[in-house]
Amino acid sequence: MTPVRGRWLRRGLAVPLAALALAGCGIRSTEVPTDFGPAPSRAPCELSTPDLSAQSAQGIAVQVYLLCSSQLVTVDRTVELPKGNTMAGDAVQVAQALLGELEQTPSTPEKQAGYTTDVRSGMTVAGPRPGDPDDTLRLGIPPEDLSSFALAQIICTLANSAASQNGTVTLGGPNTTPLRSYTCPTELKTRPGTTEPPSTAVPN
Repeated sequence: MTPVRGRWLRRGLAVPLAALALAGCGIRSTEVPTDFGPAPSRAPCELSTPDLSAQSAQGIAVQVYLLCSSQLVTVDRTVELPKGNTMAGDAVQVAQALLGELEQTPSTPEKQAGYTTDVRSGMTVAGPRPGDPDDTLRLGIPPEDLSSFALAQIICTLANSAASQNGTVTLGGPNTTPLRSYTCPTELKTRPGTTEPPSTAVPN
């Protein structure tokens, strides 16, 4: 055997012998990474338990639409109405209570699950002016001046409530702002930032 070949044989034997030595000491050699990172966090847009911090002890159960992963997702809340009123009562008071929920900063569990809102504080709503249809809701800010996300949240929340007529909500701004009748289809819920809310003009 030549000296060069002998050196290669010795080197070839060194690797398996080293592996056997490690195994004999209780250490297993591996070439597979074992660091898989931290455990997965809570799935986005999913509350593991009811968020009691966002609900009052007494009130009427409602659902509002918040933003999560650029989509509209329902969240359970409770609202308090003036004594004697119900969700089937005054549509304006119902709408105002729902707007109050939409403009609230999401609770800590909601934030951790990825929920946000684009509805700003101070949003008001009034009933119909003379000549308006009976189901008219006039916002303190013209709908066209709201962000696409905020408008989608308001439309879908109101259309899914006792403030609407068969899933349709008639909205306008203050004073004599033109009225439009809005619906909340699936496309608006899944792409509120890019889908224009379906609407039709309402004569008044």
